[in-house]
Amino acid sequence: MKAFPNYWFNEVHIESLYQIEKSWFGINFQGMVITPNEYWLLHTNSFLDVCSGLFYIMWIPVPLALATFLFFRNRQQFQYFSLTFVLVNFIGFAIYYAYPAAPPWYVKEYGFNFFANTKGNSAGLSRFDLFFDFSLFQSIYSKGSNVFAAMPSLHSSYPVTVLYYGLKNHLGKINIFFAIVMVGIWFAAIYTSHHYMLDVLAGIITAIVGISVFNLLARTPQIKKYLDLFQSKIS
Repeated sequence: MKAFPNYWFNEVHIESLYQIEKSWFGINFQGMVITPNEYWLLHTNSFLDVCSGLFYIMWIPVPLALATFLFFRNRQQFQYFSLTFVLVNFIGFAIYYAYPAAPPWYVKEYGFNFFANTKGNSAGLSRFDLFFDFSLFQSIYSKGSNVFAAMPSLHSSYPVTVLYYGLKNHLGKINIFFAIVMVGIWFAAIYTSHHYMLDVLAGIITAIVGISVFNLLARTPQIKKYLDLFQSKIS
């Protein structure tokens, strides 16, 4: 996305997405209709700042931990989880190019004006960095490839995929943890102004579509043949 920014190919949706968010999920506050992001921006506190940061960073270690566990327990499920994860990403990136979209923090910083080459911003996650006096999210988002990739929220897709494979593999109480992380990431995405609720919903749908498409493909004889061959190579 650094080499070929999505805004080269399609118009970036800024105001239109903001207005839809306000129309669908707007909150009446002091005589005005504001988005959930704007509401939480007026009601931040240190507890939610810390929780949101912890939940949001879990999109990395939790899928990796599940993949490692499945690798040693069930190579076929490891393979299926990994390929589903990749497919969900491919679907998400395809949408990024078809529908470039600005995140909520961009509207707060720049309004509805489009500025190419805008640098990444840790937005509400900067409060987590400030609390611990450590530039974790600032260093991550300063290296971001493209800020106009808010729809769908793949951060919201990943825990859905994790929970699905956790349930499929009967992981018991660990699935409660996966579910808490999933909801926590969804909330953090909105609370920190990285995503609209629309982005989160799109991320959930992206995961469901990715899981469903992979399951359909895995049942076809030709694809299953290659999956079995791949499994034999890693077993």
